[in-house]
Amino acid sequence: MTPRSPRRRAAAIAAALTACAALTATHAQATPTPSPSPSREAIPPATKFYVDPHSNAAKQAFVDFRNGDTENAVNMAKLASWPQAEWFTEGTPTEVRSKVSGLVRRARAVNRTPVLVAYNIPGRDCAQYSSGGAASSAAYRQWIDAFAAAIGDSKAVVVVEPDGTALLPRECGPTVDPTGERTAARIADLQYAVRTLKAKPRTAVYLDAGNVQWRSVGEMAQRLLDAGVRYGDGFALNVSNYHPTDHNAKYGTWTAKCMWFATEGPEQARGHTDWCASQYYSSAAPNDGTPGNSVSSTDPTTWRWTDAWFDQNVGNPPADKLRHFVIDTGRNGLGAWAPEPGKYSGDPEPWCNAPGRGLGPRPTANTGVPLVDAYLWIKIPGESDGSCTRNTGGTIDPEYGIVDPAAGVWWPDQVHTLARNAAPRLTFGR
Repeated sequence: MTPRSPRRRAAAIAAALTACAALTATHAQATPTPSPSPSREAIPPATKFYVDPHSNAAKQAFVDFRNGDTENAVNMAKLASWPQAEWFTEGTPTEVRSKVSGLVRRARAVNRTPVLVAYNIPGRDCAQYSSGGAASSAAYRQWIDAFAAAIGDSKAVVVVEPDGTALLPRECGPTVDPTGERTAARIADLQYAVRTLKAKPRTAVYLDAGNVQWRSVGEMAQRLLDAGVRYGDGFALNVSNYHPTDHNAKYGTWTAKCMWFATEGPEQARGHTDWCASQYYSSAAPNDGTPGNSVSSTDPTTWRWTDAWFDQNVGNPPADKLRHFVIDTGRNGLGAWAPEPGKYSGDPEPWCNAPGRGLGPRPTANTGVPLVDAYLWIKIPGESDGSCTRNTGGTIDPEYGIVDPAAGVWWPDQVHTLARNAAPRLTFGR
């Protein structure tokens, strides 16, 4: 293939950046129109999400352009044209109110819906890669009050506390919460956040619920009920992870049905989310040791036994009685990563800066899946998960041969890979 001349290469990059800029300008110059009245749908299928014209991807496009990197500049311009969530992770109530109101105001000016992540729960991430959070429950509730007040009556989608429900203080180690007091406070704080945010008339609220390869269906269903999912619109799956969209959709549907089963189903089932089949086990399966006759979380062909249990015991609850959910598709285009067998003796941390992954389905509220309100890019593609070492005892990530950037730090090499491997292929947003 004949290489392009410098002039043609520059023209190609400039055209891509101009297209991205034109898209942003169109958004910025749009005339705000009256928003529709709230409907029963938390996120109507026609919803258009806000695109930040000053995102890291947009900045990276110009860096790549200056470096003469045609392919990556074009990919970054494409990536920058798609909506991504904005995370709020710290600050005083006054500071978070100012930042949230600024985002909401910018989105309202172009008649778009922003996606926000509230990530400041006390004891966040068990003091691991994304440690931090408010100093106390009282401080957290003041922070949430300010967050909600800043949204006001504007349109917004809020994902509440990634990992907050799936990783409770009691699971942070034997000495972290011996009395259970911190876990009880966590549940109460989550419920407070959901109720406070949902009190705003046009805010859709989704409580994080981990992913398909973490908590069992029944366990997560009970945690969601305890943490106040009934006060919001539903739950969020796969945040900052890589599991396939359809796998999470299956898990989310089971979880929604399990919550209905244990609260509004047969009288004898009330309070029994623990009876629900899951991605790990189903009593409907023969479980006789024959391959395929028991449920395996890593073999979706065996999930027919979980479907069978729900068909037999739950049936088809009224659609308007089931909780909906959203799925993070920002990095799951190629599915989850697994190292070569035997490469690591300990936990290879497949959730942490998984190598060779790709962007997944584009953000949209028109999913075509009954209970899935939206596919969203919640974890910002290109931001590191933290310093992953694959439990090798050193500081180097053996998959990259470097010390990974700290959690939340922009990582150009990683985002270039995600864009290059996008499935479906990356195009400009509309």
